[in-house]
Amino acid sequence: MGGDERTTLPGASAMRAYTSAFVTRLTARNRLPLDYSVASLRLVDLVVDGLRRDQPRRDQVDGILLGLGAYTGEVIVRRAGGVWVDFDAAQRELFRQTVGVRMPDGRVWNPLGKVVNRFESGPEESVQRLYLLMHGRSAQRKAMCG
Repeated sequence: MGGDERTTLPGASAMRAYTSAFVTRLTARNRLPLDYSVASLRLVDLVVDGLRRDQPRRDQVDGILLGLGAYTGEVIVRRAGGVWVDFDAAQRELFRQTVGVRMPDGRVWNPLGKVVNRFESGPEESVQRLYLLMHGRSAQRKAMCG
């Protein structure tokens, strides 16, 4: 996982393509089974933990963290019915990111920041747990409605 990853994100409308390109590069080099499944979010946690083990400066791994955050967001989009959104000025200040995911219930989530938090704080910041605790998932709504 080299340091050649992009450290700037596109807008919400280009996040799917950005994520796809990141996954293609990462899986070609490392054979990681990033298949956009909910279970693959555990792998994101493990990859971030591996990055932490070497204790790099954050700027050395920012591109990988953004890519993993984009992947996490794309899993939420594909599996839970979210949509990528561009954050407004207040949200950018709060989340320290330019894009996030809006859920069917209207809540906005910051998967990119969650991955950064995992890197900075450790296992208590799990992206897999974020998904599992998320309210407003479309699958959950369908189950409740019939």
